[in-house]
Amino acid sequence: MLKQATVVSLLLLSLLAGCDKKEPGAPPPQSTARPAPDSEYPLPADEPAKPQAAGAKVAQANDKGKKVYDATCVACHAAGVAGAPKLGDKALWAPRIAQGMDTLYLHAIKGFTGKTGVMPPKGGAVNLPDADVKAGVDYMVAQAK
Repeated sequence: MLKQATVVSLLLLSLLAGCDKKEPGAPPPQSTARPAPDSEYPLPADEPAKPQAAGAKVAQANDKGKKVYDATCVACHAAGVAGAPKLGDKALWAPRIAQGMDTLYLHAIKGFTGKTGVMPPKGGAVNLPDADVKAGVDYMVAQAK
């Protein structure tokens, strides 16, 4: 009985293994998936990119900001090290947000020493592009609103 089950199993496996085989000379299947309009792979000239909805751009910005936060900012902003306002702490973030985004960006990029703490330039990640630092700030501010 075991021998028959083994033979049947091998037969089924060999049949399933051939399911994705293509006929000789058959063209490869065409994918219907399209790259995102802002991806590094441009669309063909005959197919212009469609504008993204504002919500999609905000989501992408938050994704980038979260990645920056997780890689760099979390070291201080998760535990409040050196007076850093904790992520999502509305009371600590409110006076900083009230100063305006340009001030927050400047302090995050250039560094800042204040009454309540220290912000090293770019959170210590000196090679981080300014745009990434701003995305991290945007993410943290969004969590505090």
